[in-house]
Amino acid sequence: MKEFTREDLLEKARQAQASSVRLRRYREEDRQRAILAIRDILLSQRAAILEANDKDIQAARRNELSEAMIDRLTLTTERLQGLADALSTIASSPPILGQIEDAHTRDDGLIVQRKRIPIGVIGVIFESRPNVLIDCAALAIKSGNAILLKGGSDAEHSNAILGTLVQEAIAPFLPRGSVQVIPGGDRQLTMDMVKLVGLIDLIIPRGGEGLIRMIQEHAKIPVIAHAKGLCHLYLHADADFNKARAIALNAKVQRPSVCNAIETLLVHEQHASGFLLDLLKALTDAGVRLRVDDSIWSLGPQEGWERAQAEDWDTEYLDKILAVRLVSSEDEAIDHILQHGSHHTEAIISNDPSVLQKFEESLDASCLAINASTRFNDGGELGLGAEIGISTTKLHAYGPMGARELTTTRFVVQGAGHCR
Repeated sequence: MKEFTREDLLEKARQAQASSVRLRRYREEDRQRAILAIRDILLSQRAAILEANDKDIQAARRNELSEAMIDRLTLTTERLQGLADALSTIASSPPILGQIEDAHTRDDGLIVQRKRIPIGVIGVIFESRPNVLIDCAALAIKSGNAILLKGGSDAEHSNAILGTLVQEAIAPFLPRGSVQVIPGGDRQLTMDMVKLVGLIDLIIPRGGEGLIRMIQEHAKIPVIAHAKGLCHLYLHADADFNKARAIALNAKVQRPSVCNAIETLLVHEQHASGFLLDLLKALTDAGVRLRVDDSIWSLGPQEGWERAQAEDWDTEYLDKILAVRLVSSEDEAIDHILQHGSHHTEAIISNDPSVLQKFEESLDASCLAINASTRFNDGGELGLGAEIGISTTKLHAYGPMGARELTTTRFVVQGAGHCR
């Protein structure tokens, strides 16, 4: 395979930039057809996609990646169907471009409007999960943006076939250069990509803490970070056992390798003499290894327990590992989250309105889950169809970024010969 060079990167970026200018003139129907064509080709070519994905999985096993990382890398028939369903949702969602967000008419008759427009060219740098390529391509199309996608070397075969299929699918409806895939594995290309001022308008990194930090430190282009998901679940004194058990298991076990899974469980000390041990047993029976604080350890160490160390409260495990701590009040739980949280997702189980209000008013996270699992902080679950990332940056979006969050607004002023 020919080596991909900086000149190749520049050429793809130029094609994307040229495509972004042309995309402004395309209709919503063209964007819908392009997204549905991606859906159809995903389903018709699923055997070839899974074959390519299997090559990445076998390489990951040879490289002794963790099962959690392999899970993030894996595509299945069910996951491809989930992607197809998300594409249908994105295509059928209401138009975004050209929406008038605000309008008023001045006393002199001048009409002032704010209309929604694309950002331009989006650069997404991601690790492991090849489904990200499809989600991001579809959201960029829906929002009228061109996009450059650079995945990691661990998903090389999956990303290559998906990128080829996406370009093939959209070609009858949109400029082929609207979606560009950059091969992974070359860190220097990443450094070059985040400095392409004038060709790329926004960088969105999705990956580990190291990748995010590196891009934030070197980028010359605005960055919206999808930082680590150090998510907490707090069980207040009035938490119900059945509710706590169901939510804790779902938030940790259903898919532990994703960013909206919990990494720390905070439990009111009142439950130490109540359902705590039963809850922890349910977690260990589900294969979760527990890192418990000294107060819980003193209850008598159980199988599957380890003593928590200071770094456990700041670790995103992305695996079936959970740090557990007893707290004396909601205030202590809130203080812990403020110290160790990552502004991603925080959850509470309680029926006390004053406690719930304090939790909501005290914490700064992109999503708060009240008597619900953290796993709902997801573009699909929140009605966006999919997400290009979960922003923890706040500017210009906070939480899951769908197609709307990939647009901005500008003023359109309509007069009848008005002069200032």
